[in-house]
Amino acid sequence: MEWTDEGIVLGVRRHGETHVLVELMTEQHGRHLGLVRGGISSKLRPILQPGNGVRAVWRARLDQHLGAFTVEGTQLRAERLMLSATASYGIQTLAALSRLLPERDPHRDIYHALIEIADRLDDPDLASALIVRFELMLLAELGFGLDLSECAGSGATEELVYVSPKSGRAVSREAGEPWKDQLFVLPAFLVSDSSHSPSDIAAGFTLTGFFLSRHVFEPRGIAMPEARAALIATVARGAIAA
Repeated sequence: MEWTDEGIVLGVRRHGETHVLVELMTEQHGRHLGLVRGGISSKLRPILQPGNGVRAVWRARLDQHLGAFTVEGTQLRAERLMLSATASYGIQTLAALSRLLPERDPHRDIYHALIEIADRLDDPDLASALIVRFELMLLAELGFGLDLSECAGSGATEELVYVSPKSGRAVSREAGEPWKDQLFVLPAFLVSDSSHSPSDIAAGFTLTGFFLSRHVFEPRGIAMPEARAALIATVARGAIAA
């Protein structure tokens, strides 16, 4: 068995004296693990860093085997990402969230979103908004997408400013006013191309975090990634400093 694909490095761990196990999110083959022989070498170590883009060739005798990667760097972002706390926590968060997807299951939209965000992680304001949108996309990929197209109560498509924690559907300002303390704020940037404020980003992370916890993390008995909380705190501190 053999295939070649583009991918982004999610994680690396040592395997034996000189080899490493590499986890990639690939365009056509989804999240995929493979052995890289000699991966701790001075030549390969800079390539096999989270956030870097690679062209990978995977080979195995049988499809169900772990297999081995041969990799070539295509977009070496890691050195730049390590210079920023937001970027560092951001790539860790994206990797942890990507691990919620089944291994070897193609998710091309997720792959392309990862690439877009990785290229913009040194812009904390833009990257944080993209990560919130990524979490919404991930919920949809896992079968728990939110319906933000119209009001759950009235069917209105204007003034959608809340989300019901029960249904995961949008609620208009008028319909939600009597129960607004029980609803989540729906930041405008999630339903339009409008700009966003630090409070919008915080509201977005609160919204996606609730549904990720309820539908994904809690049923699997796993905790929300610590890197996500660190990312949110870092973004908030940066907003205050600005």
